[in-house]
Amino acid sequence: MIWDNSTYLWLLFLIPLFWGVFWWVRVVRNKKRQELFDDRLLSLLRLNFWRTGERVRFFSFLIAMFFFIVALAGPKIGTEIREVERSGVNMLIALDLSRSMNAEDISPSRLEKAKFEINRLVDRLEGDRVGLLVFTGEAFVQSPMTLDYSALRLYLDIAQTDQMPSSTTNFHAAMVKAEETFQSIEENSDAADVLLFIADGESHGPDYRSAVERLNQMGVTIFTVGIGTEQGGRIPIYDNGTLRGYHRDSQGQEVTTQLGAESMRNIAALGGGNYYEISRGSDTIEPFLSRLSELERGQFSSQEYANYVNRYQLMVLIGMVFLSLSLFFPDFTIRSEKNKEPAFA
Repeated sequence: MIWDNSTYLWLLFLIPLFWGVFWWVRVVRNKKRQELFDDRLLSLLRLNFWRTGERVRFFSFLIAMFFFIVALAGPKIGTEIREVERSGVNMLIALDLSRSMNAEDISPSRLEKAKFEINRLVDRLEGDRVGLLVFTGEAFVQSPMTLDYSALRLYLDIAQTDQMPSSTTNFHAAMVKAEETFQSIEENSDAADVLLFIADGESHGPDYRSAVERLNQMGVTIFTVGIGTEQGGRIPIYDNGTLRGYHRDSQGQEVTTQLGAESMRNIAALGGGNYYEISRGSDTIEPFLSRLSELERGQFSSQEYANYVNRYQLMVLIGMVFLSLSLFFPDFTIRSEKNKEPAFA
């Protein structure tokens, strides 16, 4: 349950206050009556008074107040789950998280620019199932295939170079993990499988071509996106947001990392896709989406939670029932002559 105006719930503290006032008024009223009248006259005055009826009326008023306050707060109760059919492709985004992705030859850095472009891409998708794989010397599935783009963005946002156990790049490990991921997808859909491979092109692992060819034989179309410049850039070292220097090699020289466009083109050629490049001011989204629209789309079903429904009307109805009781429930009774007995409040 959620509330439209939860601040009104503070008014519920008025209910015990009213109960206290009611008890205090009864005590003061009875005390004054006992001072003014003797017991015989009091019993005559209250001969037909029904104490239970009085209590029913008062507590009905308190219950009515409770439901009216709850209605004022706007309770939203009971969601319904509906299944929505969507059509699209299975797209796995493989993102390089090696140390070289911190280079700032692309502003603000290669990694941040790549994440920005992925978010732009996700904003344009409609019905495609998307997953996120991150890799350096090892590869991990950061986000499984999903239609929940908000969850994907969350996983993308927390992806950083320092989360990985290795700082080097191994394209072969990424391709093998992508192969395992596509193999785990149910085969009851005709949707095309797409691998969007985003890296700066530097690989220091085993030969990856055999893994790329296996993916292609599985029917996976591989598109590659190279990020960086031919001039390259240094790899900064930050400590709590402060620049402390740049990475150096074993001889103490500052390392300059350049875009390895050739390897990225080779992967795209072997994978039956296209090579795109993210450089200063370039836009790869439109041409990639154009190619994506040419691929076969399959039907996906997903469960969505419908919006909460405001149920204040029900609270008002229950409140009105108890308010009617507080107004019309009898607090007196008709006694026969032989059953007339003294009654004391």
